[in-house]
Amino acid sequence: MKKILIVSWSQTGQLADVVNAVAGPLLAAPDIEVVFETLRPVTPYPFPWSFLRFFNTFPETVYEEPLPLQPLQVNPATSFDLVILAYQVWFLSPSQPMMAFLQSPAAAQLLNDKPVMTLIACRNMWLMAQEVMKGKLAALGARLVDNAVLVDRAHPAATFISTPMWMLTGKRGPFLGGSVPAAGIPADDILAASRFGEAIARQLPARDMRDSTPMLKNLQAVVVNERLIASEKIARRSFVIWGKALRALGSPSSILRQLFLCLYVVFLVVMILTVVPVSALVKRLLSPLTRTRIAQQRCYYALPSGED
Repeated sequence: MKKILIVSWSQTGQLADVVNAVAGPLLAAPDIEVVFETLRPVTPYPFPWSFLRFFNTFPETVYEEPLPLQPLQVNPATSFDLVILAYQVWFLSPSQPMMAFLQSPAAAQLLNDKPVMTLIACRNMWLMAQEVMKGKLAALGARLVDNAVLVDRAHPAATFISTPMWMLTGKRGPFLGGSVPAAGIPADDILAASRFGEAIARQLPARDMRDSTPMLKNLQAVVVNERLIASEKIARRSFVIWGKALRALGSPSSILRQLFLCLYVVFLVVMILTVVPVSALVKRLLSPLTRTRIAQQRCYYALPSGED
């Protein structure tokens, strides 16, 4: 009997739906036992968010200072044949609950020398968050064997409106009379995520725990949007710089920090409306000269499961 641990925390319920779709075939497999661990922050995160609370979360998120978790329900000494870490992306970083788990002594026990699959549900930018995740897993001695990513398929300009509206109002839309589609991952994509569970259910029972080859090859587990690679790197640097400045102004409750945060939000909107499109245009114009490098980047970020 193979044992799988699925660790997750879902704020809106969308990631929980993705986890359930992947777990369905695993629960139906007679030779696989699935254990679910839903992370429980000591101080619950709000949903919907207030405006200032939402943006005031980013410095501690980027600098990996999450709010603490309640003790896990699973025994950390339990040995699992596969651990699935399902997480959201906050400000191009793993969400605070997942980061708190990765920093815990329990994670050190559960993940050391174990095969790990990451499962991401987000708007559209996930590359830098997964780079952070890779570093954390390597430090814990875990072996990343697969990564699957589900994103909002709407145009980035539309999701720039719909996703914050969802976070701040709790309503997915559509918005602006239907001109902006509803936020979130399409329901069909979530249902189709069961293919990942089916692939694992076929392969895991006969698989040696030391095997680090991907199980999700040729399933289009990820799609790397090459137009967002440069934008993600620029945004990540911005979060690091501004996050450091905001943390220097005091705790999240500091009035001075909140005033400075409003200035940052204006800067962020201007950057998204100007720098991101310009960088995408420059990248497109230079694509004949950078085709090989872009192909190498896509291949790297698609690892370990690959795009097709």
